[in-house]
Amino acid sequence: MVFFFTCSDPRYVVYMGKDKYENEELLKYGFPEDIWFHVDKLSSAHVYLRLPPGSVDLAGVKDKAEAKQRLLDAIASVPEEILAEMAQLTKENSIEGCKAAQCDIVYTPFLNLKKEDHMEVGQVGFKEESFRTLMRNVAKDKDVVKKLEKTRVEKQVDLAKEKEQRDNEERARRRKIIEERKKAEKEEAKRHAEEKELQSYAALQHLEKTTNAGVSKTGSIEECRQIEEDFM
Repeated sequence: MVFFFTCSDPRYVVYMGKDKYENEELLKYGFPEDIWFHVDKLSSAHVYLRLPPGSVDLAGVKDKAEAKQRLLDAIASVPEEILAEMAQLTKENSIEGCKAAQCDIVYTPFLNLKKEDHMEVGQVGFKEESFRTLMRNVAKDKDVVKKLEKTRVEKQVDLAKEKEQRDNEERARRRKIIEERKKAEKEEAKRHAEEKELQSYAALQHLEKTTNAGVSKTGSIEECRQIEEDFM
């Protein structure tokens, strides 16, 4: 079972695992659009913020720096209010963190999480330590916590099926983008061809309106031959 919450912005999905075993499953089937939250240096629930579909588009990206920047841009798009709500939810769902007057909250893109064989159930590391953000000295906001906890819903979720569906939808979305891009390029090429044809037609009309009247001074055959030889 997975716990879902409703934050103040309906564009985002908020969820977390019920226990460390479920956290382990969530680590297998997270989305690229997910941002992972945890109390720093203390045990806590794994809390996820799922960004809207298409927020993290890494199609065709082969450069690591570019991929990292796209992930940073996606995180930067999240309103401060939502990040604050996530911090409160994470703190509240930590046995030690919820008792502390303040604690630090760490968050990072799901794609930066690293699970190794030697790690305990529910334990996770980071591919890049520098690619994580700390929200320091987070104190409890009772109103925010109360509001979020009221929305808590426990659902049975087929994580593998949900991930497969997401991947299929993402592939379809990318195909549509590629098709639209090709269509736009084809229409642009057609427009250029039509413009070129119109320009040629306009030039032809201009030539048709010209005359060789007055070119010949005498009108003799000899002069005509001389003009032809000069032209050639």
